Amino acid sequence: MKKVMLEARELTKYFDVPGGKLHAVDKVNFQIHEGETLGLVGESGCGKSTTGRLLLRLLEPTSGDVIFDGVNITKLSQREFRKYRTQMQIVFQDPYASLNPRMSVAEIIEEPLLINKIYNNAADRAKRVKELMDTVGLAPRLLNVYPHELDGGRRQRIGIARALALKPRFIVQDEPVSALDVSIQAQILNLMDDLQDEFQLTYMFISHDLSVVKHVSDRIIVMYLGVIVEMAESQELFERRLHPYTKALLSALPVPSVDIETEPIILKGEITSPINPKNACRFAGRCAYRQDLCDQQQPELRELHPGHWVACHFAENLVQTEDIVVGGSLSHPDSTVTKPSQVIEEEPVTEVEQAKSEESNISK
Repeated sequence: MKKVMLEARELTKYFDVPGGKLHAVDKVNFQIHEGETLGLVGESGCGKSTTGRLLLRLLEPTSGDVIFDGVNITKLSQREFRKYRTQMQIVFQDPYASLNPRMSVAEIIEEPLLINKIYNNAADRAKRVKELMDTVGLAPRLLNVYPHELDGGRRQRIGIARALALKPRFIVQDEPVSALDVSIQAQILNLMDDLQDEFQLTYMFISHDLSVVKHVSDRIIVMYLGVIVEMAESQELFERRLHPYTKALLSALPVPSVDIETEPIILKGEITSPINPKNACRFAGRCAYRQDLCDQQQPELRELHPGHWVACHFAENLVQTEDIVVGGSLSHPDSTVTKPSQVIEEEPVTEVEQAKSEESNISK
């Protein structure tokens, strides 16, 4: 088994908002192994980007720990953390907002080299910048152009080159292709995959696009309102999803067969407020399998199958109610279907605006 590079232990982040504390990330636990890509999925406002920033200490946690190479980096001073900072980088979501419009391509890529005093003279820095541009597929003629002169794909390549400048080992990819045209997305994803092989990189890939996450990830975490609801290897998650929320997410994916009819699971009911949530299942208000225990106790994340973790009181009794296509073959669940004990008929309400606003502000 690969060595654990990074671990989150009871990692928590609350934000003060009118009326209480917004639980953006609430006691999450997971590990990231060397050389793997860990996917992190969930709807807007669930805490994905906040989690990524906590791992890099771009945000300080309310409580909990981040262990990097056996060192608890949350306990280090900024001076002590500096040597780890170069090993952990991020590729931001919006290539139109994450680059300084007053700096040329060369200046943007050179900036981390200057800040960290990697090279003593300008000639060495210029050589390194040209190497990085070649690595990400940017032509030398773009050295002195400005971001507004380039399309989204080239801008994101600049962001990737900047992230690679300090030779990191771990990179958080915060929805790196969501702002790009579909025709460009595959190019960037293939580039990141090639770079991972070339430089032995470890990734956390954050996205709300399940198709993309399945394509790039070795393992996948599903988050809902600040908590992890399911975690498994990519293929395992798509073949045997155990949490009702994961079932709903995956039911929305198109099935590449004209012979199979599928219907997305429509989530109905009230969305739990992330502000001062009670000790209960965060998904209970929208769950068709809701029972009394769900309103009385928050389920713990537990391992039901080797490497497959789920936070649901009744996951053992829940099975897929539809056939799905996985890897081109039809997969049939082999256990008895459990009928919903209660169906929530209320109309869905709008998600708490504070949660969306907070997530949006952090992503900028």
